[in-house]
Amino acid sequence: MEINTGNTAWLLLSSALVLLMTPGLALFYGGLNRSKGVLNMMMMSFSCIGLVSILWVLYGFTLAFGVNGSAGLNNIIGNFSTYFGTGTGAITEEWLFFGANTGIPTYAFMAFQMMFAIITVALISGAVSDRMKFGGWVIFALAWFTLVYVPVAHWVWGGGFIGAKIRALDFAGGTAVHINAGAAALALCLILGKRIGWPRENMRPHNVPFVALGAGLLWFGWFGFNAGSELTVDGTTVFAFINTQVATAAALVGWVVVEWIRDGKPTLVGASSGAVAGLVAITPACGFVAPLPAVLIGLIAGAVCALAVGLKYRFGYDDSLDVVGVHFVGGWIGSLSIGFFATAQVNAGITDSKILNASEGLFYGGGLTQLGRQFLGSFVVTLYSFAIAAVIALIIKAAKGLRVTEEAEISGIDIADHGETGYDLTPAGGSGGGGAFAMAGLTNSPSIDADGKADVSQKVAG
Repeated sequence: MEINTGNTAWLLLSSALVLLMTPGLALFYGGLNRSKGVLNMMMMSFSCIGLVSILWVLYGFTLAFGVNGSAGLNNIIGNFSTYFGTGTGAITEEWLFFGANTGIPTYAFMAFQMMFAIITVALISGAVSDRMKFGGWVIFALAWFTLVYVPVAHWVWGGGFIGAKIRALDFAGGTAVHINAGAAALALCLILGKRIGWPRENMRPHNVPFVALGAGLLWFGWFGFNAGSELTVDGTTVFAFINTQVATAAALVGWVVVEWIRDGKPTLVGASSGAVAGLVAITPACGFVAPLPAVLIGLIAGAVCALAVGLKYRFGYDDSLDVVGVHFVGGWIGSLSIGFFATAQVNAGITDSKILNASEGLFYGGGLTQLGRQFLGSFVVTLYSFAIAAVIALIIKAAKGLRVTEEAEISGIDIADHGETGYDLTPAGGSGGGGAFAMAGLTNSPSIDADGKADVSQKVAG
């Protein structure tokens, strides 16, 4: 094959950008978390880079994107032989996009999709901070990746029934990534239970600059996530790129306006969360809609997600870092928006019977057909991911591997599970005792408050 150096270079660059999103997510989640669990929270993201990368090469890619010999079975799953990790032929084989030549080596596409798999699993972790055993998380991540992410990726992108039969559209992962992870996060936090003291105790973010830095890295990497999903460099790539920017900016504004009106003050945490909500919502639609609808999608996502994060207090589920309110709700907004705003003027493949074979949105003369398809595809993924995640969590719970002890949760999961803490809080001179508990702010002496009186109410920093 003759490699198209421009397309291949763009996809490899996009792969690196998407990988950067997972450390960005670790910072975003870590900053939102309490200080005594920041390292555990970040470790959940970094563990996905190690675990999922290996699993993707071993069997994930071939099961998600391999072609099954049985036409009926191919609607459900790929096979073990097409791109098995020991093969070398795919390095020189060209990846075909709906039969079209891309000039991209198959393993370049494999690397790109690997990064998607990594961050999808990592997204779930934000719902269970401060209370889930790290070993239990690793088992859950392995099982959910295998039983849910891989088949769903095949259903949506690999020739399975959601893309090929239902003909629901998902340009870069609104359904396969965000709705998928959000539904699993809801199931997992319901099975795991609430944090001790929630919602009575104050559990505010401990490091807002971390939150903003993480959101910035996510925003930067998301250009590879969205624009890279076109694979080739063409006009649709440009639309995906600009739509990513304007939708995210609009969502930031939408979230801040809502909290400014509701709470009287705009916050940096709100602006950062709004940006992420916009990134989530535009993901499935970025290569199908024009820039002005993208702005509207962002505004709606920012405002609605700002309100949706409060649902956990009304319904009593402890979604620690609002994975459901941002990723699940934002993913649904983005998926349904395709049914309103998708247009062949942006992506001619929408109505091409040899490519996507779908319909334009309601506002572009396509009627309600595509909206119904988007709803059905998103609903199937929601139901499947929630159900399987719940079963996996229940099995781990039955084996006593899901939740840390009450003592470990109160003292800090960083110490209990990792033997380290994020911040050295010992006196500069070295007096006052050492060890992990002292580093975590646990001392035998009461602290002195602003009035000069001993304060014995705070046992744990953060």
